[in-house]
Amino acid sequence: MAEGRHENPTLAKLRDAEETCERLRTALAGADIMLPSLRVDLASCTTTALRSPLLELGGCNLATAEKLAKALGEQGS
Repeated sequence: MAEGRHENPTLAKLRDAEETCERLRTALAGADIMLPSLRVDLASCTTTALRSPLLELGGCNLATAEKLAKALGEQGS
């Protein structure tokens, strides 16, 4: 990026959202959890109505939901 230029706010939001999504995907993988529909909600990167972009967690099967509930329960202990 050239000096004195400002980054496009939409692209900055998208980059931040993608980085966060990847960190979440990695953390979930560490707990042996995969959410196949995990992705950035692109429309939320373009709006000014939201403070920050949204991630779509998507659907998962019951076994994955159980693993997720167990992993979150262990964090609260």
